[in-house]
Amino acid sequence: METRADPFEARARELLRGAPLIDGHNDLAYALRTQAGSRASTVDLRRPQPGLDTDIPRLRAGAVGGQFWSVWVPADLAEPDAVIGALEQMDVVHGFIERYPDTFALATTADEVEAAFGSGRIASLLGLEGGSMIGSSLPLLRNAYARGVRYMTLTHWLTTRWADAATDPPRHDGLTPFGREVVREMNRLGMLVDLSHVSPATMAAALDVSEAPVVFSHSGALAVCDHPRNVPDEILRRMPANGGVVMAVFLGGFVSQALRDHFLGARDVGDGDVAAGRRWMAEHPGPTVTLAQVADHIDHLRDVAGIDHVGIGSDFDGGEPLPDGLTDVSRFPALLGELLRRGYSDDDVRKVAGGNVLRTLRGAEAVARRLQAERPPSEATIEELDGPG
Repeated sequence: METRADPFEARARELLRGAPLIDGHNDLAYALRTQAGSRASTVDLRRPQPGLDTDIPRLRAGAVGGQFWSVWVPADLAEPDAVIGALEQMDVVHGFIERYPDTFALATTADEVEAAFGSGRIASLLGLEGGSMIGSSLPLLRNAYARGVRYMTLTHWLTTRWADAATDPPRHDGLTPFGREVVREMNRLGMLVDLSHVSPATMAAALDVSEAPVVFSHSGALAVCDHPRNVPDEILRRMPANGGVVMAVFLGGFVSQALRDHFLGARDVGDGDVAAGRRWMAEHPGPTVTLAQVADHIDHLRDVAGIDHVGIGSDFDGGEPLPDGLTDVSRFPALLGELLRRGYSDDDVRKVAGGNVLRTLRGAEAVARRLQAERPPSEATIEELDGPG
């Protein structure tokens, strides 16, 4: 018997014909490097790629209109190695954008995102996931901007020389003086300050300093799942005044409290032995995570921060497990359909899908125009501002 199409998902697809879905975070570049080494170009994204969450057929099926492609390297790399790795990852992203010009278009402004969407292509922006990749150098930050990077996540899993991470012991009470200068220079450039992965103290310090809207490119609500990577309500309540957007992540460990507790149990069993923890996990499968639980995070973000400050930041190709019903880039309309089922209006869904991100981009661009007229590029160094270390 033929299964009837979900009318809410069908409505979501209809809305996405006129409003771009812009995902805040996808780790395809690193996944390609993992799969193909230095020859990422040998993976033909025009064909289905069962080992990945992302390929062109599924991007099209998912009605993706814009994508921030993550530039990521392991957080424990020394800064010089992280800088080199970042440059190589940027090359991977530019490479697949250039190989498939009928599908992707490099976008560096909100207007360019809309132009790409209007031409039937996927607007492709770059996000630098971890402050270690600028080598504590403002000239390298500006070079990343010149290569198309339009947000930088201030930390990844580990605290940097100038910013505290959520998952590492704090050393700076948020941001050092140099860290605050990084935020100011990002504002001047028009590069979005991304606060996913950072500690609450870093979130608060960045919001204190930033004159432009900020983003959380892939984070959930701490009140729904108490992973330290998620955003506490006291920060969510600051988003309306800032004007930024929190983009709901899909990875199960950040979405489901039950799965989070299960992971903590594996860690306790392993007692620092990673292999032992993995064996326990293999023998004790965790609870299932669902698409509805991701929608629960979106509900909470809306209720606390407001509908104008919610977006989508999947983290596809960046980890597992993914929720049932939301396992690859073809499934975005199913999530938006769930929001419609819950009573979100068409306009609400357009905002969550991408409208809020476009507004945030335009806000950062307006601040940058003003600041560039007021001050030159910063020539400060970490040694000058933070002292030798």
